[in-house]
Amino acid sequence: MLKKLSLISIACLASTSFAVTAAPKNIIYMIGDGMGPAYLAAYRYYMDNPETKVVERTVFDELWIGNASTYPDDDTVVTDSAAAATALSSTHKTYNGAIAVDHDHKPLTTMMEIAKAKGMQTAVVVTAQINHATPAGFLAHDKSRQNYDQIADDYIDNKVNGQIVADLMLGGGTSYFIRKDRNLVEEFKQAGYQYTDSWTGLKTLNKLPALGLFAPKGFDSALDNPEPLPLKQMTEKALELLSPAEKGFVVMIEGSQIDWCGHANDIACAMAEMHDFGEAIKVAKAYVDSHPDTILVVTADHETGGLSLGANGNYSWKRDVIKKVKHSGEYIAGQLLALKDDKVLYQAWLGLTGLELKTDEQQLLTKARAEGLEPLAKAVKQRIDHHSTTGWTSGGHTAADVPVLAYGADKQVFAGFQDNTEIAAKLIQFIQQKK
Repeated sequence: MLKKLSLISIACLASTSFAVTAAPKNIIYMIGDGMGPAYLAAYRYYMDNPETKVVERTVFDELWIGNASTYPDDDTVVTDSAAAATALSSTHKTYNGAIAVDHDHKPLTTMMEIAKAKGMQTAVVVTAQINHATPAGFLAHDKSRQNYDQIADDYIDNKVNGQIVADLMLGGGTSYFIRKDRNLVEEFKQAGYQYTDSWTGLKTLNKLPALGLFAPKGFDSALDNPEPLPLKQMTEKALELLSPAEKGFVVMIEGSQIDWCGHANDIACAMAEMHDFGEAIKVAKAYVDSHPDTILVVTADHETGGLSLGANGNYSWKRDVIKKVKHSGEYIAGQLLALKDDKVLYQAWLGLTGLELKTDEQQLLTKARAEGLEPLAKAVKQRIDHHSTTGWTSGGHTAADVPVLAYGADKQVFAGFQDNTEIAAKLIQFIQQKK
């Protein structure tokens, strides 16, 4: 495992040359985990104003400039988040499950490590635990994404010229950073980091370095979270704290749970996550407008779920059905599970989803309730899918190409088709051009 990187090892990183203007001072790199093209289309229709005939464009549409392939370095074609994060952070393909290491488990230098060596400030902002696959692929090195404790340790042990790689980390993960065997939070404090574990405390962070952990693991889904638009809030604070950086900054901001909703085949959950991610993108776009020396790049690590808008031969997708759903399928199932009276059950269902059920559908719900939480959650989501005509082909990832969005002076560098490693190469070139 890598514990220290030298400027010599960083200089040896291979990169491809691209024609650019003066390198941007700051890089905002946003990743919608699991966000395939159908998610962007779904969000467009989901947000559409029904009072107008034209379907309005979203911030995603405004910035959409290209597409990218996502395959890993094996024969699966379908990547996981760890291999994809490694490609997006280092320019290198690797095997599924690898955290910024190659097939021989040797560390691969990441753009955050290169930026740190250049004197830039660095940050990760996520709605998963901060030691989850995507952020880990930027800050740590491990043979397996499942080694959560070791990855968390790497966040303080892995150093570039004696410095901790990330100046700012916001997300979940207290259960991995405050453990019986090691209290990493205390170690970060001793290293001079401000720390908070509350949303009130987030507002009071006033300097770097800083660490904010707001959940034991990942956050509650945006649809269930009492804290509104958590990713937008953290993005605002991150850019506020990073803005004074004399030599510029690199921040990776992940809409982590678009993927989790896709795995769950939960369309209402996915649209809520897309909304939080979209609002965070608006914050970043506004930052570029006021700081034109900044480049914003948005992409996904892979597609999740094989989402389709329209299913079973029906030529329609009913977004209004989805808008009525107030919580995730798992949350709704949990609320319904304890209700033994059928009449009360259906009244609660109507209040949570806004959907009327036919007699046979009510019977399906009653049967699923008797089988337990997981079957009931599946039945809940299937009813929502049926009424909205939403389709899914998988509970996992797919090999579909993903969108690439860009905004700023050098946005055309990211236009057209490219591989995910090329996105990293272009951004790393910007960083390497700094004196």
